Amino acid sequence: EVQLVESGGGLVQPGGSLRLSCTASGFSFNSYAMTWLRVTPEKGLEWVSAITRGGTRTSYGDSVKGRFTVSRDNARNTLYLQMNNLKPDDTGVYYCDHRVDDCSGDGCLPRDYWGQGTQVTVSA
Repeated sequence: EVQLVESGGGLVQPGGSLRLSCTASGFSFNSYAMTWLRVTPEKGLEWVSAITRGGTRTSYGDSVKGRFTVSRDNARNTLYLQMNNLKPDDTGVYYCDHRVDDCSGDGCLPRDYWGQGTQVTVSA
């Protein structure tokens, strides 16, 4: 059974930092790229960042580029999101996402797994 457990959220002042973690189990973590998503009051569901299975390539949404850093420790089956210079607009619930593609000759059907999320609140 795929399980993803996010942690590390909390209340932080604008300009502060947090480090989120996502511990994975039930699948071969080092075989899959991983993604961070968030749900915010303003934008709803938003893609935040992604990292390749080996960690050599990363990508970020425009709203977090230059402030957030995604990384992973495959030996610990853990995904991280270092968030610096946090802004009130970063407030939301953060989820790590694991996608599995079921592919055949007609293409691929994606299936996404995520955990319970971790709340991040940026407020003075």
